[in-house]
Amino acid sequence: MLHDRELLERLAAFAPVRIDSTVFRATRRGLDPLTPSVIGGRWMLPDETPILYTSVEKDGAIAEIAYHWGLLTPVPSKQVMVHELSARAHEILRLARADLTDLGVDWNRYADINYERTQVIGTAIGHLNLDGLIAPSARWDCDNVMLFMPGSDWAGAVSLQNSEEVDWRAWVREHTSG
Repeated sequence: MLHDRELLERLAAFAPVRIDSTVFRATRRGLDPLTPSVIGGRWMLPDETPILYTSVEKDGAIAEIAYHWGLLTPVPSKQVMVHELSARAHEILRLARADLTDLGVDWNRYADINYERTQVIGTAIGHLNLDGLIAPSARWDCDNVMLFMPGSDWAGAVSLQNSEEVDWRAWVREHTSG
């Protein structure tokens, strides 16, 4: 993939941060929580850099899967697994709302499934060989942490600490106003 030179330069101007923290990931039962996605998503094109989508809050992880499962027909009735992970990375790009807007993300449509610009940004970050990015969640008032996992050098950098089963539909009822 060809990358926008100006975008690469703008992203390279950000000072990467280190993380050594707890993050959360919600998955279907039976899925290894350390298996990255290769099918694409908000921050990566399909078949590009494998990416592990996580959230800094448990509710943030549940909100993400609840949103996507809520779009399915029929709506899944199974509970989800919420995994607490320990994550360490040396070079993560932190992008706040204002940064994303400056990089061409339409904040009014950020919660939509309109990933074109964010995928370009995420793919460019992967091209810069950074370990991932931290960006606002589109589903919950917290940050999400996306870890890029291009090779096997992540062994030990991300590890499972705990897992619990959660009734995501009950969570939606409890956290939806109206």
